[in-house]
Amino acid sequence: MKTTKSDQVQGVWSVEGDASLQSVFESPTCPPLLRQTLAGVLSWQTRSATSVRSALGASRLASQWVAALLALGATGAVARAPEGDAGPEEVPLEALLENRIGEEVKVLRVRLAGKYWGEDRVARTPVDEPIVSTIAAVEIEDGVVHQSRLALTGVWSEPVRLAEAAARLVGGPLDKNCIRKVAQAVTKEVAPEGDFLGSEEYRRAMAAVTTRRALERCLRQDERG
Repeated sequence: MKTTKSDQVQGVWSVEGDASLQSVFESPTCPPLLRQTLAGVLSWQTRSATSVRSALGASRLASQWVAALLALGATGAVARAPEGDAGPEEVPLEALLENRIGEEVKVLRVRLAGKYWGEDRVARTPVDEPIVSTIAAVEIEDGVVHQSRLALTGVWSEPVRLAEAAARLVGGPLDKNCIRKVAQAVTKEVAPEGDFLGSEEYRRAMAAVTTRRALERCLRQDERG
């Protein structure tokens, strides 16, 4: 498997689709959030045997990593049809996953400039797959949220999905009152299925808790400037 480099140019991180997750993990240009979500649950053997492209094609395999990509607003370059028509097309990652064409990604890109991010999870142990997790990313300018994205795992039939409630932050400040309202909205939006790790009620409650904590981490970054 190719161990191609990843690059970060003018605040945009990119990596080729056939790069191994291990090469992404080891790259000095890999954003800290993405490296963090590749650690722990995924062994180096799994990372070495899995390409960026295949991880996107089977998002359950690396759901935390995919959640981070979704929160950060990643896009994938895919070949246009018919072949040879104006080169690759940039497609939002959520559209690639919805249409199940993640394995067609040639290059993955993430714009990092101006973003604050936070992650929170509940799990049996730090090295276990999270029962519920939230990854948040916001863009703030002059005290106003211009973009907000929340990716949650463990609360949908899919391995990971973006929460529509994140849009409630746009146009206003990122403060604890707004964060609390978004966390409450998330509980009404998620559709968890209970299992031996956690009931439907528990997962719904943890969706609010992890959302609040993830956004509060973004808030602390903004306050530090």
